[in-house]
Amino acid sequence: MSDPVVDIASAIQSASIKRHPSPAHDLNPSTAASKKQPVSPTTSISSDASTIPESVLRPIPRRANLPPLPDMRFEQSYLASLQGAESWWRIAWITGRDQVFLPLVQGMLWTLLLSGWRYWNRGAQFQGATLGSKVRRWWWGVNNWTIPHETQEKVSEKVGEFYTAQLGGHD
Repeated sequence: MSDPVVDIASAIQSASIKRHPSPAHDLNPSTAASKKQPVSPTTSISSDASTIPESVLRPIPRRANLPPLPDMRFEQSYLASLQGAESWWRIAWITGRDQVFLPLVQGMLWTLLLSGWRYWNRGAQFQGATLGSKVRRWWWGVNNWTIPHETQEKVSEKVGEFYTAQLGGHD
């Protein structure tokens, strides 16, 4: 007798995967662009036949359809990884890994990357010697904007004045 967990996973997988998809119907939902008809001379044109452009009378033939797009949905890869699970513990591990742990790690790494980039870029915005910094300084000069030239000493003085004002002169 087989394991009921494997039977449930197999039933879910076999119910949701189309084994023989039709490229005409399963690629994407129909849109207004799917139903375009080429213009013909019988279309309501208010002028006489001598003013109809050649492109309307002899339209350019359409290109062949593109190949079908690969299925990049999460469900398919999740069900494929569930296929090798032998116990409910393995299914719970795969579900936790795919739906909790990996998105958490991905979001954390993305946030750390963006935070590091912002921190580095904040100091390198105007002091750098790269082409981007030169273009930025030129653009600020063209628009008559004041370029911030704060040194580390000025920043530390402002921080010290802030804390002195907050604490009321007490150390």
